[in-house]
Amino acid sequence: MLNTLRCSREMWAVAAGLVICGSLFGQTTPSQITPKAAYDFSLPREERIKLAESAAPPEISGKATVYLLERDGYVRVREGSNGFTCLVDRQTPFNQEPTCFDVEGSATTFVTRLYVEEQRGLGKTEERIAAAMEAGYKAGKFRAPQKAGIVYMMSNNGYLLVPGKTELIHIPAHLMFYAPYATSKDIGSPPASANMPRVIREGQPDAYIIVIPGVIPGPPAVKN
Repeated sequence: MLNTLRCSREMWAVAAGLVICGSLFGQTTPSQITPKAAYDFSLPREERIKLAESAAPPEISGKATVYLLERDGYVRVREGSNGFTCLVDRQTPFNQEPTCFDVEGSATTFVTRLYVEEQRGLGKTEERIAAAMEAGYKAGKFRAPQKAGIVYMMSNNGYLLVPGKTELIHIPAHLMFYAPYATSKDIGSPPASANMPRVIREGQPDAYIIVIPGVIPGPPAVKN
């Protein structure tokens, strides 16, 4: 089954220098576990808008179209001028993932995010939404990105649910690049490490290559 909605078979996070991989969607949370969702609908509207804008540098997010996540789906609160779209994404209902799509992502992957939250607002189960997403890609209702592009997730307020756990983990600021249907093999199967690129949603229309910006050591000092 296509794992577009389910964050594919590989979700990632880096906490305390440890890379954690797992499947979030498509994995039933035990009934005794009731984690608290990271996204707070009760926060003032302006705070939630700023959260969406925090995904990218202000030079980008300040000119982007902004969507506010409400309980029944997304509401456009500002029309932008640079083609980017900023919102708070949720690959699971527990997550909080400030995200800014570029022009290509706004025309493709972002459309699926609108659909997902609309369906959640209607009370549809995650399994039904995932099935509808799979059918939508096959029927051409949804499209994978058609060219290279970038997704900014540079916010310091991103959180993911650890599979099978009750706690959320903080995710580091990172950049994502469209890589439709790519697998880890396509980037050389690098080791799972915080300083290595990683493919998520392997083999799926909305697969990405993730890069965590870091300080690159300079050349050694020249000896006298």
